[in-house]
Amino acid sequence: MIHKRITKRKIIDKLVFFLSSLSVIIAMIPLAGVLIFVASKGLSAINLEFLISLPKPPDEIGGGIGNAIQGTLILIGLASMIGIPIGVLAGIYLAEYGDNRFGSLVRFMADVLSGVPSIIMGLFVYVAVVLTTRSFSALSGGIALGIIMIPIITRTTEESVKLVPNSIREASMALGIRRWKTILFIVLSTAKSGIITGIMLSIARIAGETAPLLFTAFGSDVWATGLNKPISALPLIIYRYAISPYANWQAQAWGAAFILVSFVLLLNIGVRYISRERYKK
Repeated sequence: MIHKRITKRKIIDKLVFFLSSLSVIIAMIPLAGVLIFVASKGLSAINLEFLISLPKPPDEIGGGIGNAIQGTLILIGLASMIGIPIGVLAGIYLAEYGDNRFGSLVRFMADVLSGVPSIIMGLFVYVAVVLTTRSFSALSGGIALGIIMIPIITRTTEESVKLVPNSIREASMALGIRRWKTILFIVLSTAKSGIITGIMLSIARIAGETAPLLFTAFGSDVWATGLNKPISALPLIIYRYAISPYANWQAQAWGAAFILVSFVLLLNIGVRYISRERYKK
């Protein structure tokens, strides 16, 4: 009887292991397919001119996406300046002082905000900023992307700070260090790897957003010269070139897609590396 039970458990264990492994393989197929397909289409368009030059008319061979790469970096920088401070401070508040009704409301709003479609963020900033200033601009695009970053950073910061043992806080305050100094210099230092992971994930999320930028940054064929003017970005140029009837632009759209996918992939690899070092410690 005991032997039969052990055999049954072994069979169930092997079956579950097989199904889990099969699910992992099935889940990897779409990702691998996207990476391979984009690489096969986009690698042929990659060269130095493509990376540093301005776009050319569709009837001319050559040109590049240098302004789109520049615009993407500017928009990510602006979004980070808005989203990181607000998200980190909100996450600290929820972890350290948020055990109340107001904290529960903030958590609920952060969860709702993280699920709102990005196009709604674009429409909101379009009404609040673009119509007010009467101009599409890099600043409005950065604001839209920054709003998308806030709930992601807030929740990851909260969870990272909560993982810091209370004994560390108590030991610090027992030495006469004030609570705000304990949080700023000790708790945050301990939780920094988790916070950085959340920030990198939020950047990876906004790097490929197109819909908000259609209503805010709008796009441009020249180098960025100011935050109050329209600006190009990789998602915008991919969208514009991919739907065009010109083979030259379509090839460049695949090249831009490959660069964007590579950027997001590198960010995710960085997140995994930071997370691995965190759990080792």
